[in-house]
Amino acid sequence: MAAPLLHLIAGARPNFMKLAPLVRALQADGRLRWRLVHTGQHHDHAMSGVFFEELGLPPPEVSLGCHGGSHAQLTARILQAYEPVVLADSPAACVVVGDVDSTLACALVARKLGVRVAHVEAGLRSGDMRMPEEINRRATDAMSDWLFTTEPSATAHLRREGHAEAQIHEVGHVMVDNLLYQHALLAGVDRQGWPGRAEQVAALSRAGRYGVVTLHRPSNVDDAGQLAALMQALSSLSERVPLIFPVHPRTRGRIESLGLQWPSTLMLLPPLPYRPFLALWSEAALVLTDSGGLQEETTALGVPCLTLRDNTERPITVERGSNQLVGTDAGKVLGAAHACLDALDRGERAGGGSRPPLWDGAAAQRIVAVLAAEV
Repeated sequence: MAAPLLHLIAGARPNFMKLAPLVRALQADGRLRWRLVHTGQHHDHAMSGVFFEELGLPPPEVSLGCHGGSHAQLTARILQAYEPVVLADSPAACVVVGDVDSTLACALVARKLGVRVAHVEAGLRSGDMRMPEEINRRATDAMSDWLFTTEPSATAHLRREGHAEAQIHEVGHVMVDNLLYQHALLAGVDRQGWPGRAEQVAALSRAGRYGVVTLHRPSNVDDAGQLAALMQALSSLSERVPLIFPVHPRTRGRIESLGLQWPSTLMLLPPLPYRPFLALWSEAALVLTDSGGLQEETTALGVPCLTLRDNTERPITVERGSNQLVGTDAGKVLGAAHACLDALDRGERAGGGSRPPLWDGAAAQRIVAVLAAEV
């Protein structure tokens, strides 16, 4: 009798980083079969293909080719494309990770067809229903049979929402599994191979005094005035400490449409592969970001992080980690960054913090153990 089959759903760049440890754990365990289904939500090489290569993921067995358009259009395309795959395979369970449109769409298809759903990184809540991710994660949790959480606040949210205790498993964080695995491999990273200003970036890395920026959320990049104010603040900050800004394609388009100017000390690069980007931010003096995943990764390695958002669904990174929630006001962001650098100048490790419990590199093994016993 064949082992039960899992569908592992990959859609956007953060999903790939979370699936890599699960694939390794499944291979080591051997009790379950699995197929990697790539929806195509992130489809270009810089945002997708290179990640499969670098993270050690095999090429996806199923590629749905769905990308572009509004949230509704993309979700609809994935619904239509994934349904026949489920009907053909009859998987025992569909494993979705994170909170992107692919997560919700594939969970919905599976649930409608009577296939059980496992949500990895369940229970996170920002309380902001203007965020597409918040809608996706709440709806996915409502449909899921297994809810694998990363931190106590997520577990508490699910309990308050009435989920059965047997469904909830606090396992740690597969993103941190991948981070620790990849961080151990950094000695082999070719820093001269970074796209963009490779020589300048490598020199800054050797000097060890620079900051790293990522921005992609609509609250920061869709409003012309907000984006212009943030770019002005970053330009000002870069006069004190050089800033390296690997730019999400969507953000670059917004910047270019505004005709903004910035100094050479604010270096805009193309998106970086995972390992070179890890080598970059893990050695930075500070990170400025609106990314959820980077809040967690900087916490795991103790790198000072300023989160340019008014809320976070990952409160443990503030309570236990090196993350500070500074909001989106450009003046306050600049002030917080200078305060962080002032602390570093005094010999203090700004942010401090410690790695949360269960963020030990073994979350994927815990997830596979549960699924192998219950699927």
